[in-house]
Amino acid sequence: MSSGYGLNGGPSRCFPFWQEVLACYVVNTTSEDDSGKRKCSPMLEDYYECLHHKKEATRVRTLQQAYRKAEAANLRDDAPKAGAIRNLGLLDKDEDSKAVLGK
Repeated sequence: MSSGYGLNGGPSRCFPFWQEVLACYVVNTTSEDDSGKRKCSPMLEDYYECLHHKKEATRVRTLQQAYRKAEAANLRDDAPKAGAIRNLGLLDKDEDSKAVLGK
């Protein structure tokens, strides 16, 4: 588990979460009775999230998929073609630029 020391010699970013888990175990369990461990599951879940970022990664993937879906649904009908974009601003291509810009 967490030793409590990060790479820079100080406490690691997840060590406070680990301390919460240990404190919960100390308060809610005894050597004869382990039934209080269930009360510590939210703290343990927070500690695992700090270590592995699984919930955060899932949330980011979901948002990225929603963004890509929205982008695909809102295609521009009047978008210039790649060839027309390449000609914009070049010398001797004024007629192409005017056609694309609608002037």
